[in-house]
Amino acid sequence: MDFSPLIERIWAFPNLLSAWQKAARGKRSALPVQRFEHCLADHLLALQAELRTDAYKPGGYTQFTLHEPKRRIISAAPFRDRVVHHALCNQIEPLFEARFIGDSFANRPGKGTHRAIDRCQALARANQYVLRLDIVKHFPAIDHQILQQNLARVVPDEPVQSLIGKIIASGAGILDQEYQPPFFPGDDLLAACRPRGLPIGNLTSQFWSNCYLHPLDLFVKRELGCRPYLRYVDDFALFSDSKRQLLRWKGAIVERLQRLRLCIHEESAQVLPVRCGIPWLGFVVYPGYRLVKGRKVVEARRRLGERFDAWRRGEISFGEFDASIQGWINHVRYADSWGLRREVLSNFRW
Repeated sequence: MDFSPLIERIWAFPNLLSAWQKAARGKRSALPVQRFEHCLADHLLALQAELRTDAYKPGGYTQFTLHEPKRRIISAAPFRDRVVHHALCNQIEPLFEARFIGDSFANRPGKGTHRAIDRCQALARANQYVLRLDIVKHFPAIDHQILQQNLARVVPDEPVQSLIGKIIASGAGILDQEYQPPFFPGDDLLAACRPRGLPIGNLTSQFWSNCYLHPLDLFVKRELGCRPYLRYVDDFALFSDSKRQLLRWKGAIVERLQRLRLCIHEESAQVLPVRCGIPWLGFVVYPGYRLVKGRKVVEARRRLGERFDAWRRGEISFGEFDASIQGWINHVRYADSWGLRREVLSNFRW
């Protein structure tokens, strides 16, 4: 049987080995990872055989809840499935990366939180007003049929589509209790039964979020003509010197998002002068400076205080406590935070 070059690259042993290395990075001490590594070649060959014969089936998810920065249900796939996720993304991600706009910053090589903050400030310096929008329950709301249609336009390969479909379907219903979708134009009584939701925690979910919202990026940039625009996952900001223009763009975006079966938080979707500060990824960005959000400061005080107490009780090493301090400093140094760092760290008495 002849296979397409793309699906052969996905199940090729070197690609599976690379996928295992990425999935295991930083997790080698975890028991499921150690079990997989104990008979590594056998496990990878078994996965390869399942993928070649279309016999691969994703396993069940383990769920737990995080409460910071906000409540989220995290769904962790079995380790062998995470290897498959990496193997798939290794090969198809470059096809989409070449199409994504430069001002999409989440989960992309060479991008990230701090570059998104830099770009936000640069746009704030060049424009008078900002419209910041975010999507209601983005991951629970993603429609499976629309997602697969978007992916198939770039990856029309049927065996790859079959693998993608299995991974997407494995998350159906897993976040149904987190979001009750409204009715959209053209919906019938069965609309609520449409499969939806991507597990928060999958590598594929982060990647497919960008694929799902890529048509919106193109709409804003090309059809609306808004060049000063950026997005990080489901948070996006438009800039202009005209309030009226931003309000017109807001209406057009709300209408276009309906095609993706998504809604925005209306109460926070306000046009504001950039001089008032832009809440963005844990910071408040002004044209001339940046501050850390007050809520983030409260969280940091509590978290670092707990780590300090754990060190004094001998539950963690000083190196582990110091790593927490250095990690927080490395994050907040992207704001004007010298006084904040000094004040927070002064609470730790040796």
